[in-house]
Amino acid sequence: MNKTVEGIAPEGNTAPDTTKILHVGLDWGTNTSCLQASFADTPDKVQCDLIPTVVGYAGEGMIDNLLPENARILFGQDALRHRLHLSLAYPMVNGVLRDLKAARDFAMHLRARLAPSPETEIRAVVGLPANADRSALESMRQTLAGIFDRIIVIPEPFLAALGYRDESRLHNPDYTDPVSNSLFIDSGAGTTDICLIQGYYPTAKDQFSFPFAGDRLDALLDEAVRTTYPDCDLSFHTIRELKEKYAFVGLLDSPVEASVLVGGKRRKLDLGPLLRSAGEELLQRISKSAQLLIARAPSDSVPELLQNIILTGGSSRIRHLDSELQRLLIEAGYENPRVSVTGENYKTFVAKGALKAARQARDDQWQQAAPRSSGN
Repeated sequence: MNKTVEGIAPEGNTAPDTTKILHVGLDWGTNTSCLQASFADTPDKVQCDLIPTVVGYAGEGMIDNLLPENARILFGQDALRHRLHLSLAYPMVNGVLRDLKAARDFAMHLRARLAPSPETEIRAVVGLPANADRSALESMRQTLAGIFDRIIVIPEPFLAALGYRDESRLHNPDYTDPVSNSLFIDSGAGTTDICLIQGYYPTAKDQFSFPFAGDRLDALLDEAVRTTYPDCDLSFHTIRELKEKYAFVGLLDSPVEASVLVGGKRRKLDLGPLLRSAGEELLQRISKSAQLLIARAPSDSVPELLQNIILTGGSSRIRHLDSELQRLLIEAGYENPRVSVTGENYKTFVAKGALKAARQARDDQWQQAAPRSSGN
């Protein structure tokens, strides 16, 4: 959904009223970003976009009319569609902004998608990996300076839980509120973030993050394919597509045979052992980290907490990850753990939670996102 956002012209020097404040929830993902927005005085969303987090730059000497409108820079799906003729830049690596020029260009593209009028004040809540350090926080603030007017940065697992929460069911005695007492595991592309959610913004001791997730699985699968099939030179995009289609942990009833093009010829590869090896490493890391955080929870809260372990993020789509994690916890001695998966809409939950947080935030919680000085 794309709509132009219109503000209302101010009268004199009066402070802007709520109809001119645009709240934004931003999940700046390593591979895919989600942008949601609505005005302060209405629950209706004016924006809800999923955008691949990639910037494509055209080189010198590009032939006219090869790229749309002879653009020198493309974003998201447009960049991927024309990747043969572009130099692609990924602003974020392992959940941290690395290419600051590409990050700044991508942030300006996000603002352009909102198409605000000059009078609109844009307030954005942005998700970052759990326990992001001061350098990561400062990089995000500097990137967004002058693009959004005010910002708040909140850990992604908490935002995912808030986005997953169904307020319409809170009075239903059979509904378990994920914000009340849960262990949220958000495994995306760059990082896996695990967080105790117990009704308040998590502290450092309530969170754990490690740079092992979907991108690392891509790298492991690529290395394993090159070792097992040295005559196969599969592209980065093909490796990722194979992982997303076939990734699993545990046992499968039948072999995983993938049909790929190698040198223009169709070939079948047995990927089962390769995929299982990569996925098992992620599973073991998640299990160990989850157990560390369970040990930090108040003892009286643990029985209920064990019933509300929730997997989200792209890696949550790995087949059997929920049941295998549950099995490992049982084998470790935990009583009746229950692991569930957020489902198909996992890409939107962080941004949805960020938008909820933006609408609930007090004025004194917002940080001014001033433009960079000329010296920067």
